Amino acid sequence: MTKVEKAVSLHDKGYNCAQAVVCAFADDLGLDEQTAYKMSEAFGLGVGQMEICGAVSGACMLAGMKNSGGLDSIGKTKGETYKINRAIADEFKQMNESVICRELKGVETGTVLRSCTGCIEDAVKIVEKYIK
Repeated sequence: MTKVEKAVSLHDKGYNCAQAVVCAFADDLGLDEQTAYKMSEAFGLGVGQMEICGAVSGACMLAGMKNSGGLDSIGKTKGETYKINRAIADEFKQMNESVICRELKGVETGTVLRSCTGCIEDAVKIVEKYIK
């Protein structure tokens, strides 16, 4: 099963968009799925407020997990992690016109730019590019 297939399968089981993306890569980054699920729960539905897409938030969480030096390097890796986050968000926006959940879902315009499944697929592909 590919990472895209795994993430979509998790979403189909009830994981939110952030959880689906983060949990698809949990093993690769040394996280148990329970912890990954819990830490990403509040980031679904655009942090519960239809702001930044949960799939993008999940991808950025993974960038931090992969890039951060942790407590041994406080402050030393965050600039590079932020750079990766910007690249992730920029690529996602190029693909979908927005990184804002309510815009992607067409809440105000009635025009859906991308389904949740599509957002998850795109975010996973971007994660594979920038983080793997």
